Amino acid sequence: MNINEKEKTEDFEFLYNAVLKLKTSEECDRFFKDLCTMQELISIAQRLRVAKLLSEKKIYTSIVSETGASTATISRVNRTLNYGNSGYDLVFDRMSPEELK
Repeated sequence: MNINEKEKTEDFEFLYNAVLKLKTSEECDRFFKDLCTMQELISIAQRLRVAKLLSEKKIYTSIVSETGASTATISRVNRTLNYGNSGYDLVFDRMSPEELK
């Protein structure tokens, strides 16, 4: 089944609005565990951690040993940090130093 651009946009908007309704870490945990498989959630969390470490100028070998991410995943995240939509930067800029630990 092929989703057209209008449907895709509407689905994404529905998802984003749903996420914006979450108020606590516990609510996020409940929602994302219902929405995603455990492997999907692990992959998403891993990519975010990789982005954080790359933004701290950590080297690939250090990131591999710290996260277990493949060099292909690290490379993809690095490309997104350099040429993406600045979404990671937006989130990191809004997080407190305690949250970034």
